[in-house]
Amino acid sequence: MSATLLRCRGLEAGYGLSQVLFGLDFDIQPGEVVALLGRNGMGKSTTIKAIVGGLRPQRGEIHFDGKPIHGARADQIARLGVAIVPEGRQCFPNLSVREHLVAFADTRNGAAEPWTLARLYALFPRLAERAGHMGNQLSGGEQQMLAIARALSTNPRLLILDEATEGLAPVIRDEIWRCLALLKAQGQTTLVVDKYIEKLLALADRNLILERGRIAWQGTSAELDARRELWARYLGV
Repeated sequence: MSATLLRCRGLEAGYGLSQVLFGLDFDIQPGEVVALLGRNGMGKSTTIKAIVGGLRPQRGEIHFDGKPIHGARADQIARLGVAIVPEGRQCFPNLSVREHLVAFADTRNGAAEPWTLARLYALFPRLAERAGHMGNQLSGGEQQMLAIARALSTNPRLLILDEATEGLAPVIRDEIWRCLALLKAQGQTTLVVDKYIEKLLALADRNLILERGRIAWQGTSAELDARRELWARYLGV
């Protein structure tokens, strides 16, 4: 097993003739929470798509637990233990809550206490109450809880969250942050994209700031908290 869980070197990617990423180099260690920051259009979602197999890199390498995945299909990468909570939730309208959580269930991280249906319902009691409802019968907040629970049902080695609190009511956002803090305490390796930097500083071990497809800055949350000028320069805060 590699000491580094995810390693990107010289990552370049884009869409057709439009290049978005320019030589990204970064690592994620087991048990780390890493925040990917930057204004809209700076390459955050493109980076995630390249990692999960939704977009083939133009150049560079991505290794997961020492295995090259930059040419692998999305399903192959998922089976290695990478799970994504996608932007927009993407719940299936014709599957019930329970069907979402049992259809994707797997044990990919070898955890002593894997995420079972019962544990997922305990994490999000509202999903237990709505177990028989279809995906299109849920509120936006309920769909977000379901998207997170669906990803956790695979017991991933790397959990990726793309704008997990976007468009949610404050009370639901607080529930999502509570969940992420719990996952961190349990040692879940996580890559998270979100705009609420104050919340991310309390959660993330390290932060990567993207600017026009390049890593403009990276460091710990304590370092980023101490350098508020970076917030204005790169994050518009």
